[in-house]
Parts: sequence; C-alpha cells; structure tokens
Amino acid sequence: MDRDIFGAGIGAAILAAVLLSASPAPAQTSAGPAGMSFFITSVGSGKGADLGGLEGADRHCQRLAQAVGVGNRDWKAYLSTQASDGRPAVNARDRIGAGPWQNAKGQVIARSVEDLHATNGLTKQTGLTETGETVKGRGDTPNTHDILTGSQPDGTAFDGAEDRTCGNWTRSGTEGAAMVGHHDRIGLSDDPPAKSWNSSHLTRGGCSQDALKGTGGAGLLYCFAAD
Repeated sequence: MDRDIFGAGIGAAILAAVLLSASPAPAQTSAGPAGMSFFITSVGSGKGADLGGLEGADRHCQRLAQAVGVGNRDWKAYLSTQASDGRPAVNARDRIGAGPWQNAKGQVIARSVEDLHATNGLTKQTGLTETGETVKGRGDTPNTHDILTGSQPDGTAFDGAEDRTCGNWTRSGTEGAAMVGHHDRIGLSDDPPAKSWNSSHLTRGGCSQDALKGTGGAGLLYCFAAD
C-alpha cells in the first residue's frame, strides 16, 4: 500500500475519533437548565399550609432546586407574612430579588419586580415546575391552580387581624385561611381576582391539606432565585 495513502487513512481515522469524543453529551431532560430562576413547586409540604414559616418554605424551594441541579442559587418562596407578636409584616415582593426570572425552558416570566406585578408572562404554559412540567389547572383532574401567596395584588402583606397566611405558614388544621393566586389565570368569572396569579381568593375550611384541595390547590408555592 502507498505510504501516503496509508498515512492519510490513519489521519482521517484519528480526526474522526477526536471529533466523536468532542461531541456534546445528550441533554439531561430530568434537570432544569442552569439559567432557571423561577418555578412552581412540583409538590407541597404535605402538611397543608404549615410550611415551617418562611424559613421552612425557603428550604422547600431550595431542596427542589437542588434536586434538579440549580441549588447553587438563593431560592426564596413568594410568600408574605402578617404582623404578629411584635414582629413586622413581610412582603413577598421584597423577598425575591430584582429579576429577571425565567422558567425551566428559558421563557421569561418577568424582567423586574414591577413587571411581575403588572403585565407578567405567567400562564399555565409558562408556570412550570422545577422539572419543567406544567401544573394542572382549571379543567384538569385534579385542579391544583391555587398557589399559596398570602399577598395582595401588588405583592405586599395584608393589614389587620384576619388570618390570610394560615398563621404565617404554621397552621395545618381547621383554623385560619390563606390567600392564593391562580397560576393559570382562570377562575369562576372574568373578574380581575379570578385571573390573578397571586391574589385570587382565600382558602376555605382551614389550612389542612384537604382544605387546600377543596378549593383547588395542593399547597404549591412560587419559588424565585433572589441572587
């Protein structure tokens, strides 16, 4: 065999092997992309609206984010608390950083806190879990579009003594209630509250898991990367 032809053949084989080894590995569909900065929790705490307070809710967001490879971010639950026992109220809008935020598929939810509380991009199609799945909404079985927030439409806490945060996210019995939003922007009417993502209506029958299910929820939360 001609040495030039033989050498060329070996060179081509080596080049092909190098190119093959440099090819990207298949995408890991079970993990959210590194750029994800918003998700709806795929599961609740399992104890109704008892999340262990804001700290427990944040840990829940962090654990779910960690499970899909983005636990290096500072994840915060979008929740308000009411003034109680000498402690001031906490506004959900003040907990989540400055934005922008995008879901597991790279779709932008909002570019700023102001955008989030005005004309954001949150819908059933974009309100995805940490694994990139859609959350069941009105018309699905079961309907789980009630997302816990304890907040007014502008993302601030409620004044007054009426419980709208299930005891600042520590109750799981028949007492109390929590404000929820509809992630799918659909309710029983076309009124603004029915379409609100963060301030649609109060839960009924208490703060237990069964009570949350009874009004169309599962104790799910909005989680935002605050860093």
